[in-house]
Amino acid sequence: MTITGIITAIVIGAIIGALGRLIVPGKQGIPIWLTIVIGIVAALIGTAIAGALGVGATRGIDWIELIIQVVLAAVGVILAVTMYSRRGVR
Repeated sequence: MTITGIITAIVIGAIIGALGRLIVPGKQGIPIWLTIVIGIVAALIGTAIAGALGVGATRGIDWIELIIQVVLAAVGVILAVTMYSRRGVR
């Protein structure tokens, strides 16, 4: 993996994480670095799921893949908020 690939993964992860965070209602008490990590993981898992469903490689923008990634990020944000609130960290 090149430095460009790492930077791209961070940028895409931040965007996917932010979109997932926008979907979740209310205020989320998690740090931005955790949102980025959730976004990166959601992007990777979403790409794998889209590939398994056969919708990962389409012409133009892969809307179905993007939707899968954002939904996974939203679920990740919900789980992170739940775990953070149980630990008492805010």
